[in-house]
Amino acid sequence: MKRIGQFILILGLFMAFSSLKRDGGKGKEVQTHVLIHTDLGDIKILLYNETPKHRDNFIKLVKEGTLNGTLFHRVIEGFMIQGGDPGSKNAAPGIPLGNGNVGYTIPAEFNPKFFHKKGALAGAREGDEVNPNKESSGCQFYIVHGRTFTDTLLTMQEMRINQPLMQAIFSEYVAKPENLAFRDKFIRLQQQNKMDSLQLMVAKIEPYINAEMAKRNPYKFSAEQRKVYSTIGGAPHLDGSYTVFGEVYEGLDVVDKIATAEKDQNDRPKTDIHMTLSIIEK
Repeated sequence: MKRIGQFILILGLFMAFSSLKRDGGKGKEVQTHVLIHTDLGDIKILLYNETPKHRDNFIKLVKEGTLNGTLFHRVIEGFMIQGGDPGSKNAAPGIPLGNGNVGYTIPAEFNPKFFHKKGALAGAREGDEVNPNKESSGCQFYIVHGRTFTDTLLTMQEMRINQPLMQAIFSEYVAKPENLAFRDKFIRLQQQNKMDSLQLMVAKIEPYINAEMAKRNPYKFSAEQRKVYSTIGGAPHLDGSYTVFGEVYEGLDVVDKIATAEKDQNDRPKTDIHMTLSIIEK
């Protein structure tokens, strides 16, 4: 028993020592900070440890200099600023950008703690039709500029986010053998464009749809999200579809400048906005 006790003590000390080495003896998990130097000023970003695949990939890109010299090639005021396309380096003026990549994607890392508030850093990606797993680009990213939303608008956004789930439940319902008559009538009314009658049919099965929705954990904004989106602002319609893996903690005024830059018909700033990235040593 004595030897077992000593072993446990030694193991505990080893783990504690390892932890101290990781966090510099401060008792906290080490966090990575990144400086994005742009032609319009500096942006400082914190990377989340809870999204390790995206964090590690971004650190790799920064250390290798992959993103240095790339542009913020797509900017939309009230929405976001996007960059990281390798093809934007030395791109001629007016050329559409955004299709460049590094030959790989990053698996989605959705975390309900992290949402699209103003200043959120997230992975850009291709659409669901070619990317059903919502994997992020290996290099392109965006920073949310956003706008504020009322409670009513946020409730509407929840409904929009949950629409695919509602449609799936409806499809399952009409596919059941006992509901074939309902399905046939629904299709007939749809072909006749009788919207009032269709609405009445949907209203009859609304309790069923609502009950099924409750069982399947539909998306719902938390109290914190509602508070942030109504005061600081953001892009709530992106929640649950794109991986948020960091946030701006200094330089939101620079994000504002970039988002409001004069742009062409492809949302590319008319005056190039270059970036150079580096790890901030603490």
